[in-house]
Formats: sequence, C-alpha cells, structure tokens
Amino acid sequence: MEKNLRNRFLLIIGVIAACLYFTFPLEKHINLGLDLKGGMHLVLKVENEKLAENLRNDAVLRAIEILRNRIDGMGIGETVIQRQGESEILVQLPGVTDRDSALAMIGRVAQLEFRLVNDDPTKLKDALTGNVPAGYILKEITKENGTPILLEDKIALSGETIADARVDFDQTSVPYISLKFNAKGAKEFGTLTQKNVGNRLAIIMDGEVLSAPNINEPILGGDAQITGRFTFQEASVLSLALRSGALPAPMHVEEERTIGPLLGKDSIEAGVRAAVYGLSFVFIFMLVYYLKAGLISNIALALNLLIILGCMGFLNVMLPGSKLTLTLPGIAGIILTLGMAVDANVLINERIREELENGKTLAMAIQTGFTRAFSAIFDSHITSLIAAFVLYQFGSGPIKGFAVTLAIGIVTSLFTAITVTKFMLNALLHFKIIKTLPMLHIFKNPKFDFVSKRFLFFSLSLIITIASIVTIVMKKEAAYGIDFSGGQIQEYKFAKPVATEELRRHLKEAKISDVVIQQFEKSPQIVMLRTSEDTFNKVQDVLKTKMSNNPFEIMRIEKVGPVVSQTLRKHAFLAIILALGGILIYIGFRFKHFDFATAGVIALLHDVIMAAGIIVMMGRQIDLLVVTALLTIAGYSISDTIVTYDRVRENLLKSKKMPLAEVLNLSINQTLGRTVLTTGVTLLTVIALFVFGGEVLNTFALCLLIGFSCGAYSTVFIATPLVLAWQKKQP
Repeated sequence: MEKNLRNRFLLIIGVIAACLYFTFPLEKHINLGLDLKGGMHLVLKVENEKLAENLRNDAVLRAIEILRNRIDGMGIGETVIQRQGESEILVQLPGVTDRDSALAMIGRVAQLEFRLVNDDPTKLKDALTGNVPAGYILKEITKENGTPILLEDKIALSGETIADARVDFDQTSVPYISLKFNAKGAKEFGTLTQKNVGNRLAIIMDGEVLSAPNINEPILGGDAQITGRFTFQEASVLSLALRSGALPAPMHVEEERTIGPLLGKDSIEAGVRAAVYGLSFVFIFMLVYYLKAGLISNIALALNLLIILGCMGFLNVMLPGSKLTLTLPGIAGIILTLGMAVDANVLINERIREELENGKTLAMAIQTGFTRAFSAIFDSHITSLIAAFVLYQFGSGPIKGFAVTLAIGIVTSLFTAITVTKFMLNALLHFKIIKTLPMLHIFKNPKFDFVSKRFLFFSLSLIITIASIVTIVMKKEAAYGIDFSGGQIQEYKFAKPVATEELRRHLKEAKISDVVIQQFEKSPQIVMLRTSEDTFNKVQDVLKTKMSNNPFEIMRIEKVGPVVSQTLRKHAFLAIILALGGILIYIGFRFKHFDFATAGVIALLHDVIMAAGIIVMMGRQIDLLVVTALLTIAGYSISDTIVTYDRVRENLLKSKKMPLAEVLNLSINQTLGRTVLTTGVTLLTVIALFVFGGEVLNTFALCLLIGFSCGAYSTVFIATPLVLAWQKKQP
C-alpha cells in the first residue's frame, strides 16, 4: 500500500476507534435535553426595578444563590442556573414533572413576618366597613375560609433570624412547620412572646396570613411552630423556602417550557423513526443511482453519523462543563446534516462522471473530480456554518442543540466526503477491486434556455413574495407562535378521543373563552390549547371535574411573557439579517464580485420570505423552530447557488469571448442534474422528518420542505439570471 494511502487508513481507523469509545454506551456519553427526557426550562424575571440602582445587581446574584440552595434541597441533579441579561435568571430542571411544586418553590419570595393581632371587635367592624384604624392593616386567614383579621402595621419580628425550618407532625399526623431561630432571633422572639401572653400572633408568608395562634406562655427556647392546615407537600415547599432564605425581590416566570416524560419518550421514538426512514431513503437512492460509488458514499455517510455522536460524546467527557445535550431539534439537525452530507458525495460523483465522459482514466477522473468539487463543497459548508453560528448565538435551549449538531455534522461531512470517500475510492482502485464507476444519468446534455425566461420568473417570484409579506402583515399576531407573541400552550394526552366542542363549552363555562383548541388527525386523543394568558389552573379544574371519565396526562406546558416574546422576536429578526449579511460578505470575498453575492442573497431572501409566507398561508405559525428552519434554508440554499456560480467562474475563464448570457445558460445546464439531485436527496430526509418526526417537528419540517424546494427553483431561475440583470446595470 502506498504511504499516502496507509497514512489515510491509519487516520480513519484512529477516528473510528475514538468515536466508538466516546459514543458507547450512548446513555453514558450523550446527554439528553429536557425535550427528550422531560423537565422544566424557566426564565425568571427578578423585579428589582424598585430597588436602589446599586442594589439591583446584588439582588439578582442573591436570588441565584437562594435558588441554587432551594433546588439543591429538592435533590435535583444536572440543573442549570445562570444569569441571563440584567435581571433574568435561566433555570433548567431535568426530570422534574411536578410542575406546581417546582413553581411554588422557585417563585416564592419566602418573606416571613410575625405581627400582633388586635381582637377588638369594634375596631375589626370599623375596618370591615372601610375605616381601617391608623396603625393597622386588614387581612384574611386563607386557610380559615378567608376569616378577616386586624393586624398591627408594625412588623413584630421578621424571618431573617430563622436558622432552620423542618416539617413535623402533630399527634393526629397533621403536618406543621417547625422553626428554629438563631441566637438573636431566639432572644427577640422570647421577649415578644413574654410581653404578649394571652394575645394572638399572626404568622405571615409573602403577605398571606397562614395562621394566628394564641400566645399561651412565653416561648424562650428559640423554637416555634407554623400551623395552617397544610398538606405535606405545601409544608415541604414552605420549609424549604424558609431554610434557603427570602428572595431580595419578587420574581415571576417570564418563560416556561415544561415537557412531560410521555412527550419526551414519544419525541425520542419519533426522532429515531424519522432518522431510520430518512437514512434508508438516502441509502437506497444513492445505491440505485450511483451503484458502486453510491455504496462508498453510504459507508461514508454511516461513518459520518458515528463521528457526529463521537464528537458529542468527546465534548461531554472532556469538557463536562459544556452541558452539550442532544435535543429533539438536535436529532433533526443530525438527520438534516446527513442529508446535506450526501450533497458533497453527489458533487464529487457528478464531477468524476464528467471527467470520465471527457475521456480521462478512472484514476485521473477521481483525482480531478475531487479537486474540482472541493471549492464548491468548501464554500457551501462555510455558508451553512455561518447560519449555524448565528443560530447558536441567538437561539436558546433546544435551538442551541440544533445549531451544535448542525455545526458538528457540517465539519464531519467535510472530513468524510473529502478524506474517507477519496481514500476508499483510491484504495479500491489500488487493489484493482474496481475498474469502472458506472452511474445513472438524470439529465444528458440539457440545453434549456433559462436566462431568456428570466423576467417571467422574476415576475412570478415577485408576486408570490409580495403575497407572502402581505399575508404575514395582515394576520398580525396570529401569524406568530407564542415565542413571538406571548401566551401559553398546554398539550394533553387523554385516554380516549376528546370532543372539541364539548371541551370548548366546558372551558367557556369556566370563563376561558380566549382559547384555540387544536387536535391532531393522527392522534385524536391529543389536544393542544393556546391562550393569551396563564390558564393552567383553570383548565386543570375543568378537566378534572367536567371530564373526569377521561383520564389525561400533561405532555407539555409552554408559557412566554411579553418581555421575552419581544426579545425573541428582535433576536430572530437580527439573526436572519446577520446570517444573510455574513453569507453576502463571504460569497463576495470568494467570488471577488459582489454582484454574484448580492444576486445570491436576494435569492436567499426570496426563499426565506416565500417559505415563511406559505407556512402562514397554510395556517401554521412562525415560532422559534420555524426561524431555525429559515436560517437553515439560508445556509443550505446558497450551496446550490455556489455550485452554479463556481461553474460560471470556471466557464468564464475557459470562454472569455462567450457572452455572459450564454455562459450563465451553459453553467445552469451543466449543473442542473446536481441541483436536482442534491436538493432531491436532502428532501428525502426532510420528508421523513415531516411524516415520521412527530407533531413537534412537523411545521419545522414543512418549512424546510418548502424552503429547500424554493432554493432549487431560485438557483436556476432567480440567482444566476440576476447576475446578468445586475451586470447590465453596471456602467
């Protein structure tokens, strides 16, 4: 074996061995995201606006510390708690399915107060008529059916001196909270109870009166009890909040994404199913169309999948703080990447075929084919990486997972296409295992006059683009999902199919009229509710009382507040602009002419707007996953355009006297087969995602299906002819 072949063989074997080591066992090396194993993703807003400016930053840092203590007290592993922006905190709780307890624990301020009660019936009667005596406040004891109580305005003792809080049980097994004060608190509490024997002392948590027991005797030991007809769960949450300390400022949930374990399990099954079908479609096509070369491409593709998983495992093992996780969009990213990886093999195989048709030997055809295909492959991979980088910078949660797997897949596909495929072809040739590379041919010497019809297609595209923009503008907020317009989504899986009108009637009776109910044809027992406000508790009451004969399980709860939705919308718009700008600069730099780059980016903008518009026309909504699809379309669609531009550049050097219109037509025809094949093969994986990937990825896959098809169309009829129109306008 030649030295070059031997070195490549050793490199590939080393990569395979390393990837096997870092991939298996999968459950040990690959971390699953919240959307696959269930859990909660929260963005909490610390309401520190009323604090002095010098205390606002400390309030957020203190809140993070207290949250960490509370969550550690719950025994949740692999949590993420980090600052986000100036006053927001990102919290991820893997495996947490008890949504109510988690929200109650996280959001509770835990501001404990003790106030003396005034039991004078005359003053209480005056207060109930609206004449609250000076120095007093009127409250209700929640656990005693709203019994009114008159409290001194002055706080007798705050909860800052509490050293510990635990749940105990009385003789009848009713839970209560046992408090222990520190030395200072024990002294102050002893003095307070000693001076007020016979009076009542109200115990108040976050403005809610829990109880108001009578002080029968001085309590000097530093111990106290909070009773209030608690359930064990309520007492546990309260005691944990008291132990970890009071938050420096109130917090509210600005964004919530709760995924139940059932949806996570279904998502994994759907993702694996889509991957199996998608890869099967690609393998079969490549084997049938390219025969021997297709078999080699399939081996490289399978190796590409292993390397992607190996890279993820390597990063998790070597950089455990990276928190690199496999999400549902991440699985989609892997499937999509493998479809895109085939593009490189298609480009190489088509180049080899051309060289063989030009009379070169198989060895020379392989060498020249790889050399001439490299620039187009490299450029298309870089533009896709630009889109992945922008997605990672502006995405969050599962979207970052998609960006990471997409980026890893792009890099690994470059390695497998250029290094692995070339090695296998040369090795088989060296050992005389192959002597020919027969392939099927979709187009034989096409001679369509695309350029002369450019104004027809420009007009058609302009009409559809304007219609897309008008549709999005006319639908206003209805065009956007809750990521960009705010609101809440609740998804439930019932034991039996649900009658939509019956559910709507029950919700209306509960004064929940602002609700959109959606059922899925394939799964009529799954119901999704969308409301503009948080209606979770009301919906739960309706389902448990009015539909008690149809048990249900929570699939997911998503809530996005107005602040986060506006931020996400701004980031999405900025991400698209930056991605298109980055591609414009790179293509302009690579082709030395910004007329090529500008025409390409105009075509990309056309693809993105058209995909978004058609999605909205079909009654779907633009959300984070759709924006992810739009950026993927931008990164991918330009690759077909680059292949054609690369051929234009090559033909301009060969035929300097040929008119530009003829060069463009010739180049489009020469690359037409490649354009159809690369898009078609990638669409096989997208169709698998659309059909088998589950409801969560359905709109995402549909957007890719539309966008990639538009990309193939715009490459032939928009991007390349635009170069001619642009050139004619130049002085």
